[in-house]
This record gives sequence, C-alpha cells and structure tokens, in this order.
Amino acid sequence: MADFETPELKEYPVIPHLQEGVMAHSKPFVAKEEFQESLGFPGELVDNWEQVALDKMQELTGKYRGFQVFLDSCVKCGACTDKCHYYLGTSDPKNMPVARQDLLRKVYRRNFTFAGKYFPKLVGAVDLTKEVLDDWYSYFHQCSQCRRCSVYCPYGIDTAEISMAAREIMDCVGVGQKYCNEIIGKVYKIGNNLGLPQPALVDTLEGLEEEVEEDIGVKVRFPVDEKGAEILVVTPSADFFAEPHVDGLIGYAKVFHEAGISWTLSSYASEAANFGMFIGSYENMRKVSLRIREAALDLGVKRIVMGECGHAWRVAYSFLNTLAGPFDFLDPNYPVPQHILEFTHDLIQRGALTMDKSANDDMVLTYHDSCNVARASRMGSKPGGQFTIPRDVIRASCNHFYDMPQDTIHEATYCCGGGGGLLTDDLMELRVKGALPRMEALKQVVEEHGVTHMAAICAICKSQFSKVLPYYGFTMDSIVSVHQLVSNAIVVGSKQ
Repeated sequence: MADFETPELKEYPVIPHLQEGVMAHSKPFVAKEEFQESLGFPGELVDNWEQVALDKMQELTGKYRGFQVFLDSCVKCGACTDKCHYYLGTSDPKNMPVARQDLLRKVYRRNFTFAGKYFPKLVGAVDLTKEVLDDWYSYFHQCSQCRRCSVYCPYGIDTAEISMAAREIMDCVGVGQKYCNEIIGKVYKIGNNLGLPQPALVDTLEGLEEEVEEDIGVKVRFPVDEKGAEILVVTPSADFFAEPHVDGLIGYAKVFHEAGISWTLSSYASEAANFGMFIGSYENMRKVSLRIREAALDLGVKRIVMGECGHAWRVAYSFLNTLAGPFDFLDPNYPVPQHILEFTHDLIQRGALTMDKSANDDMVLTYHDSCNVARASRMGSKPGGQFTIPRDVIRASCNHFYDMPQDTIHEATYCCGGGGGLLTDDLMELRVKGALPRMEALKQVVEEHGVTHMAAICAICKSQFSKVLPYYGFTMDSIVSVHQLVSNAIVVGSKQ
C-alpha cells in the first residue's frame, strides 16, 4: 500500500529506541501563492524572512502570555517524552514534545533572553537559519496539536500552542502548508472545506431525503437555508457525502424529526471545521467563525447546534463567543453553542426518543475519545460530560459496548494520527505511524471482547481511521459515527 513499513502491533506499548532524523524527510506540500495571499500571507519566502519571523515571534510572546510562559518554563524533566503518538510510532527524537518545542525555543532564547544573547551555547540557543526553518516546517507539521503531552507536563506546557505559533510564523514569512491554507480559502469562497456549492449541497440533501424515505417509509427532512427555523445546525462538510459521516447526518435528521423541532443547515456556513486554529491564526479563526454568526442572524434561528467534529467543538465551546459574539439574539435558555450529542442525550434522558438497541446487534462497539473534545472542551453541565455523554448515547443505542484500556481513553486518549491539519495524503507515512498507539488499544479490545467497530464524533478521526485501519489489518468500515448508531436504533414515528 505504501513505500514505508507499517509499525508492528505489540501486546503492550513499547517505548522505541531513538532513530535520529528518521522523519526529517516528512513534510507537507507548501501552499501556492494564491492560497497564501487569500489568507493575508505573502505568497513566497520573503527576502528578509529572518527578521520577519523574529518580529512575529516577539509579537506573539507579547500577545499571548501563555506562549512566553511555555517557552520559559520547561525544565527538561522528560515527563512528556513518551506521550506523543508520533514519537511512539516513528521513534524520531524530534517528535518528543520537548524536543519539538525546543526547535523554536532555541531561537527564542537566542534572540529574546539575556543568557541566549551572551552565552548561547550554555543554554542551547541557536540563530535562525534556513536549516532551522526547514526543521520547523517538517516537525511542526508532525504535531497534531492533540495536547496529550500537556496532560502529563507538571508545568502544563501546551505544545499545541507552540506548534500553532510556529505555523503562524512560517505563514507570515511565506512558507505555509498547502492543505490547511487551501481549505480555509475554500470556506471563504464557497462556505465549506470541500468547495461544495449551494446547488450541489441542495441536490445532495434532496437525495438523502429520498434515500431515507425509501429506507424507513417516513419523510425525514434535510432542510437548507430555511428562515425562521428554530435550530441552525453547523456540521463538518464531510457529513454531506462520505461514509460513515453521512450516516451521522441522517441520525441528526431523525432526532430532530422525532423531537418535532424545526432545523436548518446553511449553505453560507456549511462547515463546522475551522482550520484557522491549526495554523494558529486568530484573524482567520475569527473570519471563519463570523460566517456562523452571519448565517444565524440571516436565518433568524434561536439556537446553534454543532455536529460531530472534534476541533470544531473546541473552537465553538472555547472561543466562539469571543470570536463572533455576543450571541444575545439567540434563546438564552439554551447553551451557545450546543453539541448535537448534548441535544440527543437530553432527549434520551427525558424519554423523548424510542431506541431499539437490537438494531445494532451486528456490532460490538468501542469508543475513541477525540483529542479536542477530551482535552479542550466539555459537554453538559457536569465536569467530565465530554466523556460520559457520548458513552451514554452509545449505550442507549446498542447492547454491546466495551471501553479501550483506561490509559488510552478520556483525557489520556491517543490522537487518531491525522488531526491538527495533517489529514493529507502527502503525510501518509506520518499518519499511519502516528495511529500506532490507538491501533494497539483497539487490538486489545478486539481480542478480549470481540469488538467489531469503533465509534467516534470527529470528522477528522473518522476520515483518518477509514484510511489507516487497513494498514493494521482492520477493515475500513470498522469506524462508525455515534449518530450512525442513533440512526440505526431510533424508532421513527413512535412518539407521534
């Protein structure tokens, strides 16, 4: 399948022997001029790039207090070294979180600390050179910003924030990543990551209506751009066409149908994902987020509900009010925004949905906690709701569920290997090797409990697993959406 060797699944996780530079060749395609400039960045490496980079670094340390704290506070204790899925899968020491941070920290010390300016060798400070920039481009695109290492850091250093800053600096000197920047440009131009225009979206949704009616004999609507609807649903564009994503969208529609609540999608804001976060650009995060506000105002909705997408929920839960608020025009009786799982969970708890769990008896399920949901957000009104609510919904939808090992779930969950703007085929080797820890945990429940399918609530996770599962001997359809399980189990028409 590829010109690299897939790591061997072992019975227990093994910390690999160091192989220095083994992933130095791995780097994504560089963004073309048109993709850079549409985001406000130079189209190619600027002549005075060294000074531009240092000026941007100084700006960011002043703008984000945490960024400077993270650069100053590391004591090299080593607690993070074996926590990164990319290090465990590749054995490259620069994929240890502390070593990846140091690629930028060394330049920061050389230019912005007394010791680094006058005694650089004593503190590991280095000048910013083209070789250093090349290392940045390679290894800061071998971080999925999953923040697992931060859970174990005694100082709470957030490697994701350092990776985001490094990517923003590189964008500002004209060396941006093609995948992320091209996608953000599509959102500005068309409204979603896939470049799916309004007529195609309407046609797709009409097709889904026909498919669902043929399947269950009930007309379940998939409305778009309907003014006066109570709920605006903002979901990842993958939900509009690809399996298992589209099966989750069908689940949303059935839930709204049974609840008797009017809802709509928006062709203007037809994307929950916000890749501005992956490139560390507050301005682009805000510009993407404002589309949701504008759509909500235009359609006159009372509530906003987010679909199954990991980093989209982090941006919505943690930043949306700051980026695009205030949302004082929405119904104050509901959270802004609300996750589709919170919505469905509430209905299940109140007995408003009839669920036939036997409809999923052909599956034995486990659940993958997506990084941005697990470590950067919450659900519901209680701490830990981001862990209990998805599992409650799964258990309400099926009879056979088993969790993976405790040190691989909840806040200790392993990344799928494709997050953080790395879900691109030019990084396939990295993605496959980065999936190793999750595949080992999955293998354990497959062998011990006969698990056949893994559920997830992140579009990137679902796309990543569909691609990498076959490398490890699993079938690509082993990954399912949580609302796909809901769709199978919900008895449509039972409450009418």
